[in-house]
Amino acid sequence: GRSLEERCNRILRNMEASLTARDRVGIQDFVLLDAHTSETAFLDNLRKRFHENLIYTYIGTLLVSVNPYRELDMYSKKQMDTYMGVNFFELPPHIYALADNVFRTMLSECNNHFILISGESGAGKTEASKKVLQFYAVSCPSTKVLNNVRDRLVLSNPVLEAFGNAKTLKNDNSSRFGKYMDIQFDHQGGAVGGHILSYLLEKSRVVHQNHGERNFHIFYQLVEGGEEDLLRWLGLERNCQNYNYLVQGNCTKVSSINDKNDWKTVRKALSVIDFSEGDTENLFGIIASVLHLGNIKFEADHRGYLLGIPAQVLQQGLTHRKIEAKTEEVFSPFSVDHAVYARDALAKAIYGRTFNWLVNRINESLANKDSSRKTVIGLLDIYGFEVFNVNSFEQFCINYCNEKLQQLFIELTLKSEQEEYKLEGIEWEPVPYFNNKIICDLVEAKHKGIISLLDEECLRPGEATDLTFLEKMEEKIGGHPHFVTHKLADQKTRKTLERGDFRLLHYAGEVTYCVVGFLDKNNDLLYRNGKEVMRQSKNTIIRLCFPSTEPDSKRRPETVVTQFKSSLVGLTDILLSKEPWYVRCIKPNEAKQPGRFDDVLVRHQVKYLGLMEHLRVRRAGFAYRRKYEIFLQRYKPLCPDTWPNWRGTAAEGVRCLIKYLGYRSDEYKMGRTKIFIRHPKTLFATEDAFQVCKHKLATKIENCWRGLMARKEREKRAWAVKVIKKFIKGFMTRNQPACIDNSEYLAYVRQNYLTRLKENLPKTVLEKDAWLTPPPIMQEVRDRFFRCLSMFKGKKENYPFSVCRPFLDTRIGKTAQLHNYTTYSVPVVKYDRNGFRPRLRQLIFTLEAAYLVEEAKIKQRIDGSLLHEGGSEVYNLWVMGVIFPWRCFPWGSLFHGVSLQYLTPPLFFQGDLVLQCDYLFEALTKLSVIANKQNCIRVVQGSVRFDIQPGREGFVDFKSGQESMVYRAKNGHLMVVSVSRRTSVTN
Repeated sequence: GRSLEERCNRILRNMEASLTARDRVGIQDFVLLDAHTSETAFLDNLRKRFHENLIYTYIGTLLVSVNPYRELDMYSKKQMDTYMGVNFFELPPHIYALADNVFRTMLSECNNHFILISGESGAGKTEASKKVLQFYAVSCPSTKVLNNVRDRLVLSNPVLEAFGNAKTLKNDNSSRFGKYMDIQFDHQGGAVGGHILSYLLEKSRVVHQNHGERNFHIFYQLVEGGEEDLLRWLGLERNCQNYNYLVQGNCTKVSSINDKNDWKTVRKALSVIDFSEGDTENLFGIIASVLHLGNIKFEADHRGYLLGIPAQVLQQGLTHRKIEAKTEEVFSPFSVDHAVYARDALAKAIYGRTFNWLVNRINESLANKDSSRKTVIGLLDIYGFEVFNVNSFEQFCINYCNEKLQQLFIELTLKSEQEEYKLEGIEWEPVPYFNNKIICDLVEAKHKGIISLLDEECLRPGEATDLTFLEKMEEKIGGHPHFVTHKLADQKTRKTLERGDFRLLHYAGEVTYCVVGFLDKNNDLLYRNGKEVMRQSKNTIIRLCFPSTEPDSKRRPETVVTQFKSSLVGLTDILLSKEPWYVRCIKPNEAKQPGRFDDVLVRHQVKYLGLMEHLRVRRAGFAYRRKYEIFLQRYKPLCPDTWPNWRGTAAEGVRCLIKYLGYRSDEYKMGRTKIFIRHPKTLFATEDAFQVCKHKLATKIENCWRGLMARKEREKRAWAVKVIKKFIKGFMTRNQPACIDNSEYLAYVRQNYLTRLKENLPKTVLEKDAWLTPPPIMQEVRDRFFRCLSMFKGKKENYPFSVCRPFLDTRIGKTAQLHNYTTYSVPVVKYDRNGFRPRLRQLIFTLEAAYLVEEAKIKQRIDGSLLHEGGSEVYNLWVMGVIFPWRCFPWGSLFHGVSLQYLTPPLFFQGDLVLQCDYLFEALTKLSVIANKQNCIRVVQGSVRFDIQPGREGFVDFKSGQESMVYRAKNGHLMVVSVSRRTSVTN
């Protein structure tokens, strides 16, 4: 009853959280927006929800997330539980709903998926990525091994954030590298591993920061939070102002960042990810060495030990350049500018390579040890589109990456939509959209794209400079509609451009880049002797980062932008192999203030994120589509023919339902598996009707439930009265023969006695007085046991293990019934006097005689007077004793743990009559009671002699063997082989 009530309440709660919320907090799914082509209507809906702290809104399965710049009570464990296993559109939009739907789709379809989280810097991409990861950590199956993997997946985040994130003008925790993580799941949904790919770490931040920005978090965390002993060993002071690489942005302190607490989190995370103490010391030694490098003024420095490099070797590496001249090497001193460049290049190389080592080390920790096939969910958290006052090489690469992802997004969106209509047999209406391929080609086209021109200028001989690169672009791509420079611009535009600037019209808008530094950053050259110095390090991480196996070719390595372009091609291939899901993050204002919604800023993001285009694609023809099963399940109460149960197919049920609701033919289409509804108002009318119906439905369900509970209570009372009456009647007839009236009571008495007996077992099982007094119903069973005991105790070896089957009143077969006065019957095998051939017979005892019967024919009769006490001893009964399986003994539970043997079945002898019986003790006990000769049992051992006929003797021999059998031996005797140690014979 309680579970039914809880289910009803849950259904009602989910109904309340459904589409009716549109009247209070806007539309939960933009697809249902009437004015779907209006940016103003789009913004109005987004603003209305934002001011109600409803930061999530759908566009179909795409999730739009607006950064609230405050903590919201919507990410608790309770919230996670609410969204687990619930249909995607059943509850209000949430990132947990998206994560759960991706997870369940992956499990049900056994394929791979990825979630692309995109948006400007500061829009909340990193936080969205964390929420998805935390949801999977809670929702996945839990075991000791899985929990270990889960903890490592979750705690890899703070480590990578510490080493790869920094405070920028746009965002206090901006990712300065791209991250793609594969979370690997087994067939049951358990997280069993992971793998991380990193893209384009902004190494230049190590040596230079713009005003108002900071270096990577780890430097400040180490200085502010490091333990005293650690700082002493590293030669560091607890003051960021003392280090040149930390103060260039004049922003060592940030109110929203607690470096000391973050340091503790990183330390704990490193231990969980399984970093050894040696690895941790070497890692922090490298971070400290970078800070010391920044303070070098080109004189011998005593901190070279942190890199494990002698001070003189490090000094020469930073102040001299090695030149190879034919057969000799010459060291040429640097100028001051060259020395500064060499120092900064070395610092960037050390940090960049250490970051790559860190990612690889985390991947080793996350590696899935099981080689069987796994499904994955990819999580792409990559730097967002960036526009600063001064935009350099890094912003060019980042915005190029976003350009490629936007191209992929549009292609996948249109592709998936077109494929859905095609699969469902619905006619597709083309949607116009801006194809940013023209911009991608401008950047990456072979021989004439910006990347090719930049590489060409970096690699060509002669005096190439940033300005010669700018001139080459003006020459080669000067007429492109999305490219302009100071020289090429009209008079009005020229005023907004410096002579060293070029401007690209991206899909997200115009960005002006300063060409200064492009060539140096793209070359990213490290002097050869700098590498050689690093290879002499005793720091194990440094040796791995600068391996001796790395070729020192005189050929220049690939440029940074070419490597980045190649990595984006690889990322695109990865994403195209998986099913896409999208989270589009929006920042509501530039000041990072809660509750403030800047219409101009948000409108710009809505435009360049392609949200209106995506909405138009989703609305191309139809605003709403649902599986027949889901649509029918929700709205079937609206039609009497489909409520409460529809017996046909879901498609037929939907057709019946919409016919009853009066849908016009131009309002919907029936696909192969889904219904497509063209206008939101049609769905709203259906939903409004359902909201009216659901209250009536809830009342009806409640009444039915109350009636069910009342009926159950009445039935329970009636059952109790019946049981009590039957118990009383059974008690009153307890001394009568078993019948319908007392059978259950007698069963209760037996069970009750055995329960009490279990708690009061006698120490000596074979002592009659040590047993609890049984009730009358069990008195006869006990008397049989002790009657048998009195006959065989002390006479039969291992007697306690011999009586092992329940005694029955009779074992007569269907064809052996002699007359109604049969006292006992048992099946036997008779052995002929000549050759001992076996014959199946039935031995029957009555009060007058004993009979040997074959198929209802009497073969032999033994007068009862010969068996009763005082009769002549004409017949001698010879019985060969055996041990039977323990499990058949009626009191077996009282002797638990005793080891027993399986032996040959017993034999009866009467004169020249040789019989084999499987129920020896039962038959002898019955016979002794009938004949009243309980004291005439004798037990002998060895060979038994009997008379085959007057003057002719027969023998039965006993021996032990591997298998029980009875056969005629070569000496003419009847041989009984037993698996027991000894065979006893009863007379």
